[in-house]
Amino acid sequence: MTGDDEGDGVYERDRNYLTTRITADGRDGYPVEPGRYRLIIARACPWANRAAIVRRLMGLEDVLSLGIAGPVHDERSWSFHLDPGGRDPVLGIERLQEAFFRRRAGYPRGITVPALVDVPTGAVVTNDFERITLDLGSQWAAHQREGAPDLYPERWRDEIDDVADAVYRDVNNGVYQCGFAGDQRAYEEAYRRLWERLDLLEERLSGRRYLVGDTITEADVRLFPTLARFDAVYHGHFKCNRQKLTELPALWGYARDLFQTPGFGDTIDFEQIKAHYYVVHNHINPTGIVPLGPDPRGWLAPHGREELGGRPFGDGTPPGPPPPAERVPSLV
Repeated sequence: MTGDDEGDGVYERDRNYLTTRITADGRDGYPVEPGRYRLIIARACPWANRAAIVRRLMGLEDVLSLGIAGPVHDERSWSFHLDPGGRDPVLGIERLQEAFFRRRAGYPRGITVPALVDVPTGAVVTNDFERITLDLGSQWAAHQREGAPDLYPERWRDEIDDVADAVYRDVNNGVYQCGFAGDQRAYEEAYRRLWERLDLLEERLSGRRYLVGDTITEADVRLFPTLARFDAVYHGHFKCNRQKLTELPALWGYARDLFQTPGFGDTIDFEQIKAHYYVVHNHINPTGIVPLGPDPRGWLAPHGREELGGRPFGDGTPPGPPPPAERVPSLV
């Protein structure tokens, strides 16, 4: 967490990522190759959650392996403390930091997930979370499953970009600007922007099933991870507490609809989410006590959103179940 240059208490996210791309033509020196790369995520992280969702929707499990960092880490970065021996079984490293250092010695910026790692060299290729999902949906087309949906249809791209930009600014990052605000004024400004945007989204989704068009798009992939964490973490821990998600009928129905769609809810682990935020953010929660609630079983309640029409996967089909090693705990 860092403040801006004026020191006015506003949380500014460092978005200087490794922007090297993995592409079909290998223009950046990293061509798409089955088995060559490993996607590192953490179940706790909303930014990584997006990549996990798109990998599932595209059916890339057999060509892009998945490493899962545990929810608790120290200043040295995400660690693989859930794996046998505390090491990623493919990369052989204890902390994601090691893969960043193999790309650039003493890498000075945030060690973030998602990260795509070149397995032969053990070095991170990119941690540019926005580009990763777009490229998984396009550059990896030759290896996607039959029936993979188009999450970024050309005719809707301008609208998807506009909606996604507003969601990032006011909601995805907005909850962090509330939670990590350095003073009252910065917090209140972020809080107002967050709720103004959530009110607009509530209105938008009251008459349509998805954010853009009549199918799931990149815009929905970007909003869902924040909504999934809202009542469990952001409402209390980040002081985003005007209302709970469960008190917003359209957004709550929309979130449940996506949660119950293959590829979305099957990437969510509420226990790991809570463990990360409440333990790692000890400047906010110094006791390290992790709340037992809320009861997550409400996510499985009927949502009725089918009445609004829409086709979740467009002309595509749902993905199959996740591989056994990637399954998250059941809510029932």
